[in-house]
Amino acid sequence: HSETSTGTATDVRAMAKAIREHSDALICVDGITAVGAHELRFDEWGIDACVTGSQKGLMMPPGLALVALSERAIKAIETAKLPSYYLSLKKALKSYKDNDTPFTPAVSLIIGLDESLQMIKAEGIENVWKRHQRLSAACRTGCEALGMRLFSNSPSFAVTPVWLPEGVDWKAFNKVLKLENGITVAAGQDAYAGKIFRISHLGFYDELDMLTVIGALEMTLKKINHPFEVGSGVSAVMKAFLEEPVAV
Repeated sequence: HSETSTGTATDVRAMAKAIREHSDALICVDGITAVGAHELRFDEWGIDACVTGSQKGLMMPPGLALVALSERAIKAIETAKLPSYYLSLKKALKSYKDNDTPFTPAVSLIIGLDESLQMIKAEGIENVWKRHQRLSAACRTGCEALGMRLFSNSPSFAVTPVWLPEGVDWKAFNKVLKLENGITVAAGQDAYAGKIFRISHLGFYDELDMLTVIGALEMTLKKINHPFEVGSGVSAVMKAFLEEPVAV
């Protein structure tokens, strides 16, 4: 639903509809970075399985995998012949009926999960989706105002990948951004290593976080002597937020 390395979102709703119209195949969704950032309606869209992790939109350390299953998926699991032991959904479903897990769980993370879900419930899941959409749009606006090109034509609301400006060395850029300005971004992977970087706005983020990130980008570009109009990025982000205030 949201691919992290390229910051690209896919239209799961449309894909699920097309599959349903032409096939009885089970629809399994990679929701690792989408759950908590993008609209995702499991039952309404006819999804059969969706997986996510605790370390993304659920705002926690890594360590928990969460799987949602439809009745169709459960029936398929019950009749499946593929051998499995530790990662056995049959065992997980059996234990689930007793409010348990097949093996010793990460108890502290489950307690943390309860708290993060309460935070999401208090904000309202649709408001959470809107917040991520709003923050990601402002982030893209700020980067473009600094003359940076966006990587994806179908941007994710969880992460924004940006092309490094022409002539900017990734290692020098990242060193200043991280060590002098206190901001950590993710590097590009494989063929895009040293060519793009990725800004996260997934989970516990707000408007001031985006202003801080774009401000740090400006300070970094200034330090490495890359030409741009000082204040243009921060001003663009501020304008985006002020023109579209948060609904209360």
